[in-house]
Amino acid sequence: MSVQPVIDYETIFLHAPVGMCISENRVIQSSNEALASMFGYTRAQLDGLSFRALYPTMDEFLRTGDRIIPIMNAKGRYSDERIMRRADGELFWCHVTGHAMLSSAPLGPGIWTFEDVSEKRPVTAELTPREREIAALLVEGKTSKTIARQVDLSPRTVEMHRAKLMRKFSAATSSELVHKLVGVQL
Repeated sequence: MSVQPVIDYETIFLHAPVGMCISENRVIQSSNEALASMFGYTRAQLDGLSFRALYPTMDEFLRTGDRIIPIMNAKGRYSDERIMRRADGELFWCHVTGHAMLSSAPLGPGIWTFEDVSEKRPVTAELTPREREIAALLVEGKTSKTIARQVDLSPRTVEMHRAKLMRKFSAATSSELVHKLVGVQL
């Protein structure tokens, strides 16, 4: 008769194959091994760390927070793909999903998962923070008009950023740009 090990929720959380953390007000309260490994920190270094440290710039951290709030208020959850920063400064594409524990506090207590998608979507061009933001929204299939409303820019300014991205990625069409952003070879 074999004895089955007792596996509790904390053990499952710590050893889940996807990066996970519990946060409050965008500060990591507890993280798992996969998250620490993905970002190049120890769990002890991550616990108590602001999400700010995981973003390429302060501006991107602030703008993403502003973008998350109305979506969390409406749905209680949020998901996107964005460029994040490892402890050594390397930038990489990451799929991020979050769930607010309290509907009245969209950035209050929450559970977040992080999946490194850099193998299928490498960061290949040097992008400005605004270009990274526009690129992430283009990958979601959003139009320039929708992006403009979401990031509080004029549609013309969004088109200008799209044109710069097309040049940087040597894309002839918007469709080709999106394919290159997601790492699909045409």
